[in-house]
Amino acid sequence: MSRFNIKLIASILGLLLVISGFGMLMSLPFSFYYREDWWPIASSAAITIFTGLPIWLLLKKSASRELKKRDGYLVVTLGWVVMSLFGTLPYLLSGSIPNFTDAFFETISGFTTTGASILNNIESLPKGILLWRSLTQWIGGMGIIVLAVAILPILGIGGMQLFIAESPGISAEKLKPRIKDTAKRLWLIYVGLTFLETALLMFGDMPFFDALNHSLTTMATGGFSTKNNSIAFYDSAYIHYVITIFMFLAGTSFTLTYFILKRKLKKVLGNEEFIVYLVFIILATLMLTGFVHSLTNSSLEKNFRDTLFSVVSIVTTTGFVTEDYTAWSPLITMAFFALLFIGGMAGSTAGGIKVVRHIVLFKNSFLEMKRQLHPNAIIPVRLNSKAIQGELTYHVLAFMMIYFLIFSI
Repeated sequence: MSRFNIKLIASILGLLLVISGFGMLMSLPFSFYYREDWWPIASSAAITIFTGLPIWLLLKKSASRELKKRDGYLVVTLGWVVMSLFGTLPYLLSGSIPNFTDAFFETISGFTTTGASILNNIESLPKGILLWRSLTQWIGGMGIIVLAVAILPILGIGGMQLFIAESPGISAEKLKPRIKDTAKRLWLIYVGLTFLETALLMFGDMPFFDALNHSLTTMATGGFSTKNNSIAFYDSAYIHYVITIFMFLAGTSFTLTYFILKRKLKKVLGNEEFIVYLVFIILATLMLTGFVHSLTNSSLEKNFRDTLFSVVSIVTTTGFVTEDYTAWSPLITMAFFALLFIGGMAGSTAGGIKVVRHIVLFKNSFLEMKRQLHPNAIIPVRLNSKAIQGELTYHVLAFMMIYFLIFSI
């Protein structure tokens, strides 16, 4: 362990706990408003903040400011574990989930935006606890690490290694030369889209509390809901379409969203991954809508809406549902299962393999066949007209091999 910068790693973990504790405090106003028992959340926040604060303050001055790549990966790994351990406190102290194992499962499912849940009756939980549950996904979606990256340079600590370790794609693309500026802009876009979706859902007569929670978990592509029946609870085409649009945006690279806001549409339309992502969703929706319409008595619009919602939800790994697609037919269920392996774009909150890795794999396979015909030719894999380093191609292949190996286990 001497190879690691222990003091700096511990200091950053302390900072992450402080940020996580303040996230808990965001649930307090709702506990007060709905006249619920507020002390479990307040106590949890106090324990988390006052555990992290001394560690951060005591070690940040004595720690070396050099953060190496291996330190970055260790911080990211330990960060999720430590935050999840403390994130169980609101569940345990409120009695909402009295068992530690279940509480830890629910919390780490939230922070990792996995979306799996041990809860049978979600609607019975206090509102403050429900909001904390949604916040775990929202914080985990963009990454509390990326949030910390915006703060670390202020302390004289470089954040690039953390940004690389947290980035979900094949490379970490910066919007600005300074990494903290990139992190800040990503979070501003994330927050802005969250509030925009909240407002649009309220316009469709969804109550503010439900609109806020569903916006938090939509942008995180996490899928936690305040309703037992998920989005199917709302029999509203407007609400379904709004959430579909924002699931799609959440599965899009936030770098591209930034370019859209800056009206740099050429960069968006020239992005291979975005074009493949968009075209794939359109084609999958059109083909599956035809099958679904032949099996149900619903209108074409409803079948299209439910299919589009399901395709986007599955491709982006969000997990919201408006219809039980497993009841349509085994063939359609198999098709949706295959969609799970696509994933959203790199640089988004979506899970899965990511579209860009599929593109690199396909292009590399095609070029390998060309190399067999022209053994002496040097033909690099290109993405967005730029040559990709051979080492990066092997990283993609290794990632996919490990991904399917773990899945098969």
